[in-house]
Amino acid sequence: MTSKMFLLAFLVIQTALQAAHAVDYTVTNNAETTAGGLRFTNEIGPDYAKQTLASATDFIWDLFQQSSEADRKNVAQVSLFIDAMDGVAYTSNDEIHVSANYIGGYSGDVKAEITGVLYHEMTHVWQWNGNGQSPGGLIEGIADFVRLKAGYAPSHWVKPGAGDRWDEGYAVTAYFLDYCESLKNGFVAELNKKTRNGYSDDYFVDLLGKTVGQLWSDYKAKYNT
Repeated sequence: MTSKMFLLAFLVIQTALQAAHAVDYTVTNNAETTAGGLRFTNEIGPDYAKQTLASATDFIWDLFQQSSEADRKNVAQVSLFIDAMDGVAYTSNDEIHVSANYIGGYSGDVKAEITGVLYHEMTHVWQWNGNGQSPGGLIEGIADFVRLKAGYAPSHWVKPGAGDRWDEGYAVTAYFLDYCESLKNGFVAELNKKTRNGYSDDYFVDLLGKTVGQLWSDYKAKYNT
């Protein structure tokens, strides 16, 4: 085989592998005539949203140490919808729905805020949930942990050390997980791997040598809260 033929064969194989690993992203603005829908188009835009979904996926795969397809969920397409609805956003299977009402009423840097929201929601697409056994607060906490590590934690979040329970969810649990991560680099990735087929609080003991209750007490003591 000549060098040119070898190079051509290599490029064909590489392209096929990239296609096999690729995730398709779609963005649909169902509220384009509303104030929030117009703001999405003008200040965020579908192209930026697609880029953010792709960047979030790469970030999550790296953070979760999911370097191969065998480590990840089998997701071929993720669809983002901008809808006229209450709340902020939610994810159902491989669909992310973001509130146009929230976009329209947000008073700060809406592009940065929605970027953070998309990192949170993309985490729900890729994370394991213990086959439905993981605490809801942990699921939401991991999603906000990803947002935190990506650099999109907003100023309106609670501060580190806040909260009454480790599995309170969202930023409370995200900062607790960040504390656990400081004790063992890659802790959240390993915890996520363990929840592929089930869930137990004992996973904290397995990974850090302490019960989750002990870890929560240590965390609260660190911040004197």
